[in-house]
Amino acid sequence: MASMPVDRSPDSTLALLRAGYRFIGERCDRYGSDVFRTRILLAPTICLRGRAATELFYDTERFRRATAMPLRVQRTLTGRGGVQGLDAAAHTDRKAMFMSIMTPTAIGRLGQLFDDEWRARIPAWEAAGPVSLYDELGRLLTRVVHTWAGVPLPASQVDERAVELHAMIEAPAVAGPRHWRGRLARRRAERRLADLVERTRVGLAPAPTGSALAVIAEHRDRRGDLLPRRIAAVELLNVLRPVVAVDQYIAFAALALHDHPGWQDRVRHDDEATEHFVQEVRRYYPFFPMAAARVRRSFDWRGHHFPAGRRVLLDLYGTNHHPELWPEPELFRPERFAGRRVDPFELIPQGGGDHWAGHRCAGEWITIDLMKRAVANLTTTMRYDVPIQDLTLDLHRMPALPPLGLTLTNIRGTD
Repeated sequence: MASMPVDRSPDSTLALLRAGYRFIGERCDRYGSDVFRTRILLAPTICLRGRAATELFYDTERFRRATAMPLRVQRTLTGRGGVQGLDAAAHTDRKAMFMSIMTPTAIGRLGQLFDDEWRARIPAWEAAGPVSLYDELGRLLTRVVHTWAGVPLPASQVDERAVELHAMIEAPAVAGPRHWRGRLARRRAERRLADLVERTRVGLAPAPTGSALAVIAEHRDRRGDLLPRRIAAVELLNVLRPVVAVDQYIAFAALALHDHPGWQDRVRHDDEATEHFVQEVRRYYPFFPMAAARVRRSFDWRGHHFPAGRRVLLDLYGTNHHPELWPEPELFRPERFAGRRVDPFELIPQGGGDHWAGHRCAGEWITIDLMKRAVANLTTTMRYDVPIQDLTLDLHRMPALPPLGLTLTNIRGTD
């Protein structure tokens, strides 16, 4: 039996918060191993990275999701009782509900709403002077996803809802006021959406046919029961929140266009180049740092022992930067995707494996579509300047963003 490297710290929670996205990868490099043991939140934890580790991690015979996610993450980001923490038949049923929302027609409708809203905002950006692209995108996506999902949102509440959703996204990896703001935002949102679900069910707030609100409110589990209203609210947030989180990737795409201006003409005229560019943005820039699971039953893998119940963390960021998978991983090179099949266990910014049967993000196709449309809007429907500013990405911070959310000036439409 091979000896699994051990991180010598009595508990690595603070080290993880300090190191951020590089916590697992730095230790894997240090120990010369893609697997090591540590303690997180005082609990024994195994950390993994790489393609083989990803394929192992998404083996549902060996791992389960129930109780894997720390409570601080459930109480802010994912919600308690949501699809991310389900296994076996319960997960299959709930995942099928989400996938029924993600039809090509529905994704196209969301994309059209996004394009229309982007173009409608350009005059306001022209008049505003400097704008934070990230902040503007948060509000834009908040409006768009509520409309698409069938969730009423008065114009006067857009800013409040955008702040609320961002608070949930930013809260899991921080302590103090920012974490508690995220928890409070989730409690408020779950109460509000649970009431909406109930009103939809009794006909007081009819939802558009096929919308996320209608599908989730009307969904019956394998026993024929409606979802409890709180769980329905959690799952509705699992539609709204991830779409708003795409603002991170769009800000990264704009940053990449600024840092690599030679790609601006290429993506403007070539759909295949846009595909490669978007995939490289998803590989190169930080999004989710890691995913969690628990060992279902004890097993050995490559000479290492995985005891039943042990929490396991898969390094998403580190796998997307693994030098054995991605030559020169710290260089931004969209051309690496030319002629390359996207392997579901190598490119894993939103999880690995199969969308339908596994725990890969149901909204990944939405992410890619919105990013492509954003690249088109940034290069064809508007012009802008990027003033001198600090564009450093702090990988110790989760989520990581340029300090000012990427400030743009002198915005003007091309029409």
